[in-house]
Amino acid sequence: MFPLRVPLLAALVSLALCQYYDYDYQPASQLGPSGPNCNQECECPINFPSAMYCDGRKLKFVPVVPSGIKYLYLQNNQIEEIKAGVFDNVTDVLRWLILDKNQITNAKIAKGTIDKLTSLEKLFFSYNNLTEPVIPPSKSLDELKIMHNKLTKFPSGLLTDKENLTSINLQHNELTSEAIAGAFKGPKKLLSLDVSHNKLKKLPAGVPSSLEILYADYNDIDSVGAGYLNKLPVLQYLRISHNKLVDSGIPAGVFNVTSLVELDLSFNKLQSIPEVNELLEQLYLQANEINKFDLASFCKYVSPVSYSHLKHLRLDANNVTRSNMPPDTVNCLRHPADIMFD
Repeated sequence: MFPLRVPLLAALVSLALCQYYDYDYQPASQLGPSGPNCNQECECPINFPSAMYCDGRKLKFVPVVPSGIKYLYLQNNQIEEIKAGVFDNVTDVLRWLILDKNQITNAKIAKGTIDKLTSLEKLFFSYNNLTEPVIPPSKSLDELKIMHNKLTKFPSGLLTDKENLTSINLQHNELTSEAIAGAFKGPKKLLSLDVSHNKLKKLPAGVPSSLEILYADYNDIDSVGAGYLNKLPVLQYLRISHNKLVDSGIPAGVFNVTSLVELDLSFNKLQSIPEVNELLEQLYLQANEINKFDLASFCKYVSPVSYSHLKHLRLDANNVTRSNMPPDTVNCLRHPADIMFD
């Protein structure tokens, strides 16, 4: 039995369906008595001798971690400081470090702590007071979550050697497009990137072609660069809701790519339905200013083998009704599409 039981694939599937997901966590109190090789302020269950549970104990600083610990839970404390030497016993073995919901600032992270963790696979640093990312030297890092902080910059080059990184979540920060320019060029296996709830004016540049999920909701994006999605040949889920998109900022055919399964453009300022590929299954356009229903947006032409595969289409809170649908809509939208106008 593993102390954190959600495999990466399951986590990514969950992320595709819901914007927010958390790690699966089993309290130490349910796992039996604590073993001898443990910090006295924490618990290290005999059943899981490589896990140390220090969560929810009103700790002010990170305790010294004994040798052999691979999974360290420090969430839900009042930690303000990470002192020098606390990870010296586990620099090459610690795999998971959970620091969510504390009060840590960059100035209170001693040099020689996180920057010496050479085997770390997952770093969860959400709900703290970081102004810039803290990245371990580990080439094994596969998941990085720094949500709900105060990040204003993400210098390029920090992820250069992170070849195994598959998921980055930076939502609810203060990042601008300039602040993340070149930040994501390193990870060649990146599958999921969430930069929603920031201050971006355009979609992040230089993201790797491996990306399958990109969330950029709640920013200030008013346009999408021509050919942007052509550089992301396997992108399946794209969300740009709650931004400032207008028709003039949407180049012809920019969303007409075969890989997309879900496209969310809701809560913007679009006046027409952008052209999408016939393979798209989910299209969210609610709360825009759309005033016409053009079948050409979904089907270039219709034949026995050429038609839209759209299953869900939301057009509520716009200026169109079901009466605006052309009579031959059924020939284009052949799947049992759930089309919402109200």
